[in-house]
Amino acid sequence: MASETVIPRADRRLHRARQATLLSLATGVWASVLLPAIGLTREPDRSRVVLGAVGILAFAVAQTAVLYAAVTPWLAQRWRRRAQLGLIVVAALTVPLVAPVAAGVWPTWAWIGAALVGMAPLLVRLPGALAVTASTLLVSAAVAWWTGGSVGRNLAVTGGIGVGVAAVNWFQVWFWSLLVEARQGQAAQARLAAAEERLRFARDVHDVLGHHLTVIALKAELAARLAPVDPVRAGREAAEAQRLAASALAEVRETVHGYRAVDLGEQLAAVAGVLRSCGVRCTVQQPPVDLPQSAAAELAAVLREAGTNVLRHSQAQWCRIDIDREDSVVRMTVANDGADDRGPDEHSHGLRGIADRIAAVGGELRVHREDAVFTLDITVPAPS
Repeated sequence: MASETVIPRADRRLHRARQATLLSLATGVWASVLLPAIGLTREPDRSRVVLGAVGILAFAVAQTAVLYAAVTPWLAQRWRRRAQLGLIVVAALTVPLVAPVAAGVWPTWAWIGAALVGMAPLLVRLPGALAVTASTLLVSAAVAWWTGGSVGRNLAVTGGIGVGVAAVNWFQVWFWSLLVEARQGQAAQARLAAAEERLRFARDVHDVLGHHLTVIALKAELAARLAPVDPVRAGREAAEAQRLAASALAEVRETVHGYRAVDLGEQLAAVAGVLRSCGVRCTVQQPPVDLPQSAAAELAAVLREAGTNVLRHSQAQWCRIDIDREDSVVRMTVANDGADDRGPDEHSHGLRGIADRIAAVGGELRVHREDAVFTLDITVPAPS
């Protein structure tokens, strides 16, 4: 039921919700093993005990595979189909393997049937689930008749317990699907905002350049026509085209500079919000109010990469971001726990990019690791 669109595995809150859902669903698997296993303890024939145990364990494994697929959005569709087909095949094999166990004494297969009814909402839609339920009830009644058990008891277990398990399974997977869709909606909203910003930038650049380039083209064409007959006027038109080109270039630079101007406080809030949404406790020290725009722009770019490193290369529970100004230098420290030997070091591509960018403006990047705490220490010049 969960969407098949891939979700970020670094999303810790969603990862924990998935673990909780799997743990809750696993209780149903244990029930499908333990309750039929009671029949094994009441069966005197050792060969039937062995065959019944094989059938019960095979069903539990197949059931686990289907439950895992139901809450794993990044799993390929072919593996989902294989898991579902495997459960159907194993469920059919449990009839000859499990049904004779404790015949007439304990409804061993009826509990397998209840688990199968409980899995139906995860396999097919409602009409198909109803068909699976009806078929399973018929098989349960046939098994009771074949083994000399109570038809009513078998139907009560398979139908009553099965419907209850189905409701619980459906609700848990449905709730998990809502969480996945909510996260995907947030990601889609962020992509839409980025696309709208790119379109706005494109419109602004078009507005700035469109008129100037049209006039420049006309001036250049006119200068080319006048060159053979009126060189003086052609020169004036060419000079005017040159002036317009310089003016257009200046306006484009002003427009781009406006987009490059970064509010470091907003960038800090955005990075902290992303980390917190992924389950990382984040504390932030706001930057000084008199921070030069050039230093703020460099620190904002570094901050984005540092936040990405926290999510990609650690299992952080907390992150601390501090920014201070000391005379003509601004220092930013990003520290987090959860670092391991596979995490980034001073040789990683992302950190090399940060180091190169900072070095280009006269700054410095230092990397420090102590136990599981990873720290980036960045300094950039901030002339008064």
